[in-house]
Amino acid sequence: MAEQYALSGGTAREISASVESRVADGTLRPGASLPPVRRLAEELGVSAGTVAAAYKELRGRGVVTTRGRGGTVVAAAPSVTSRRPPKVPTGLRDLAGGHPDPACLPTLRPPERVEPVPGSHRASPRLAALEEAARAWFDRDGVPTGSVTFAHGALDCVARLLSTELRPGDAVAVEDPGFHHLLDLVPALGLRTVPVAVDDEGLRPEALRAALRGGARALVCSPRGQSPLGARLTPGRRDALLAVLGGHPDVLVVEDDHNAEIAGADAVTLASGGLPRWAQVRTVSKHLGIDLRWAALACDPATLARHDGRMLLTSGWVSHILQSTVAGLLADPEVSALVARAADTYTTRREALRDELAEHGIASHGVSGLNVWVPVRDESAVVNGLRTRGWWTAAGTRFRIATPPGVRVTTAALTSDEARGLARDLADTLGESEPVYGG
Repeated sequence: MAEQYALSGGTAREISASVESRVADGTLRPGASLPPVRRLAEELGVSAGTVAAAYKELRGRGVVTTRGRGGTVVAAAPSVTSRRPPKVPTGLRDLAGGHPDPACLPTLRPPERVEPVPGSHRASPRLAALEEAARAWFDRDGVPTGSVTFAHGALDCVARLLSTELRPGDAVAVEDPGFHHLLDLVPALGLRTVPVAVDDEGLRPEALRAALRGGARALVCSPRGQSPLGARLTPGRRDALLAVLGGHPDVLVVEDDHNAEIAGADAVTLASGGLPRWAQVRTVSKHLGIDLRWAALACDPATLARHDGRMLLTSGWVSHILQSTVAGLLADPEVSALVARAADTYTTRREALRDELAEHGIASHGVSGLNVWVPVRDESAVVNGLRTRGWWTAAGTRFRIATPPGVRVTTAALTSDEARGLARDLADTLGESEPVYGG
């Protein structure tokens, strides 16, 4: 069996690493049986206790499970479909998507002429003009720019960072409530999510401290425009979080500043706090267009080397046609003016809904970004009640792990008249649901 799966090692750590390698390359598939402890010990020439210790470590990391007399088997692959949003019913006003208003986006202008490439771009993966623009973008907000690179969007970048830094079964601290695609991505990588509660100022320090003491080896969070709560870091909260992180220098801190230009909040970042292991990811999809799957990454040198080393072995580089398109938009004064107006528009629309909700005595969250979060007691009752009135909103369940329920409303394209009508309908819905669902 050991020869069949090419297992090797003379210590528990070496044996467990060998098993993980076979799981990662597909040799050992979910459900595959590992050799009994004594048999593997004999084949490898080690003690049974050494193999037992290796299997214990693998169980703790979620790589294998024990089925009693069925022995030790490779754990099942995680499901990645539980948090995907349902299809929007026909005829409803869609306020669930989290997308920008198309009227606030520029027209994309790809380069008119693209010359043939001799060979590949592996030797020069980044266009100089775009790299310079990315450095200026980070530098404007106090993010160190000693190590900057590119990726294919925020989730692509985060996935690469986590997969090169962590091993299957490791824990990742995430915002709760948080970005639903990230909550799917972490288990899809074979990692465990550890929820960290969020309020209007971002991660709560005491919750982060508990997650780190519990063994989280990485943290992924948003400094502003956080989805779905709309949180944004304040200087005081940033300092408190940095104090907590100071006791865990080996933890990789990844900031996803995807709403940097349109969040309606100043840049207050953990990335500027002198952390030994850090990365900040910025994208342009929300303010330049969803077709631009490009991300800029600023990070510490070790993180850069691991990210680019893995990227070199996979996609190699981001399309230079895409890079040229982004560089042209970033350098266009008219586009910059459009983005500035968009940021003001999104703030006005978000605050308009919150003001209208307050008129009806309905509490809400949303101090930055494109969404408003409304705490409710029963998400289904509220979502279905609004549906009968022509509104399609997002039930909070797909954004939550352990926090109380709520409903997310995307306000990016919500007019003032619609905000007034939605608030009225939401108040009516809550009033109707209270006798049955408790509000």
